[in-house]
Amino acid sequence: MVTPESIKHNIEQGMPVAYLSVTGDGAHFEAVVVSEEFAGKSRVQRHQRVYQTLGDRMREEIHALSMKTFTPQEWQEIQ
Repeated sequence: MVTPESIKHNIEQGMPVAYLSVTGDGAHFEAVVVSEEFAGKSRVQRHQRVYQTLGDRMREEIHALSMKTFTPQEWQEIQ
């Protein structure tokens, strides 16, 4: 079974994050990902980078994942 914790673990293992939150009910998930890697990247490129950390799980296990992605600077501005 897919859990928010397992998704969070995959993302943390696959890229450096300054802040990461994953919530969900087992079918639909939402992630807030803050990483310096997002600097200079479009929203699509940022999402693709997060999808990379999840690999085949996105095709086989995770049916819906919405994301909000920020650089640390962007994140600080909205806090």
